[in-house]
Formats: sequence, C-alpha cells, structure tokens
Amino acid sequence: MAEREPNAQQRADFMNLEVPEYAYMFGFLQADGHLYQGTGRKGRLSVELNIRDVDLLYRFKYLTPYNSSVTERVRSTNFAESQHSATWSLCSMEARSTLNQLGLPYGRKSKKITPPRVNFSRRDYLRGIIDADGSVGYTGQGTPFVSLATTSTAIGAYLCFYAKKVTGAQRLIKRNTRDGIYNIGYDKEAAQKLVAELYYPGCLSLGRKQVKADSIASWSRPADMRIVSQRRWTASEDQLLLQLGDATVAAEKLARTETSCRMRLWRLGNCRMLMPSDQ
Repeated sequence: MAEREPNAQQRADFMNLEVPEYAYMFGFLQADGHLYQGTGRKGRLSVELNIRDVDLLYRFKYLTPYNSSVTERVRSTNFAESQHSATWSLCSMEARSTLNQLGLPYGRKSKKITPPRVNFSRRDYLRGIIDADGSVGYTGQGTPFVSLATTSTAIGAYLCFYAKKVTGAQRLIKRNTRDGIYNIGYDKEAAQKLVAELYYPGCLSLGRKQVKADSIASWSRPADMRIVSQRRWTASEDQLLLQLGDATVAAEKLARTETSCRMRLWRLGNCRMLMPSDQ
C-alpha cells in the first residue's frame, strides 16, 4: 500500500501544540512513546499500551495525517503469563522530524524531556504526561489523589509550578534515594482542583482515568477529617518561639498547635538545617 501523503495544510496542522488534542498527544508521547532512529530514512515512533487502552492509540492514528498502524500481541512477561497489548507505530520521517524538533528525543529520553518551547495548551499537555506516567484515583483511606513519577527535573518543576497556580499547594521536588525518581503528589481538595482543571468534559484522555477524574469531582471532605494547616513558619515566629521556650505558651500566642510548636522548637534547638519548605 502506498504511503499516505498529507497535503500542505495537514502538514502545517500536524502537532500544532495550541490544539488541545495535539498538546495532549505530545505530552503522552514524551512520557510513554519511543522514538527510534535507524540508518538513512529508517526509524519509527511507537507506543505500546495494555489492550484496555487501545482506543487511545486509535485516536492517535486518527489525529496523524501520515500512515500509521495499530497492532496487537499476546506475550509472557515477568508480571503476567499472558499480557495482551496494542502498539501504535509511525514510520514517516517527516512526522518523526516534526516531533523531534518539538522536543521528543531519539533513544532514551526520560531525563531529557522538557515542556515545549513553543506555545502550547498547558493543561492538555500535562494531562498527557500524567496519563502516561502518573496516577489518578483514591487512596486506601478513600481520599482523592493525583500523582506523577518522573525522572525529568524540567517536567517535575513545571507540574509544581502549574499546580500551585491552580490549587495553591506548593511542592518542592526532590529525587528519592532509591531510584532517583521525582514522586510528586496532591491529595484531597488540592487533587480535586487539579483534576478538575486537567480532566475537563470532552477532553482527550485515557478512558479509565477520565472515569476516576469524574468521580473525584463529587468527593467532599468528611466532617470528622481535620484540615492540616500548611502555614509556613516566619523568622519573627521562630524568634518569639525561642524567646518563650515553651510550646504550650507559644501555641496560644502564635495561634498554632502545641505539637507544631514543640516540633519547631526541637528543630531549632538541635540546629537542624532548615529545608526551604520549613521557612
């Protein structure tokens, strides 16, 4: 079969990241796609997902004005005797070059990816990143959460920046010592606000995550669940706390909990190096 050749307008429109569907698709490809560079004009882009998510791959195929294919296979893995998956593959050198120029690297890419350097639909892009490398749902205690695991400093920092604007919740990223991954999470009302922003009605997304996002919209905090204060300690509060030297008295004067004052006193008294989140 002859290769599908897009016209000039289709070439211009492909991967216009101001279009929500392409912004989402690009974010997903950065996180979960694999761009291989062969010799000459050879090479391919591929995304493999569990068969339950095959609908998304067909949406990618529909959005791409170049020849591409969706295939299925069943194989044994370390995690399951029989794993049924689907793979979307795109070989066009022109399409691959477009994606590469936008910031989808060839080969191993997890630490190298960054948000696009062109205008793009931000919430759709981040939804693509989270659909590929994140989680949306409920904790064991029944509270909503949204999280992202990434090795890219730029992606982690961008999510924190965007989420703070939407939710007011501040996160300072730090790689975990075991595998060097940033694990960034939001829960309860912060998660609810962020999910409402990212997973809006009619958006392109993984169906199973959209279902969870829709259910999170109806969550409300139980009456017996207390709200933990996120209030930061100031230099003047630290000074007064040290002058008083008594957590019970300080709690009353500073309108803080006794536990919070006691822990702060311990940190200051032991000359603990304060982290940015403590200041």
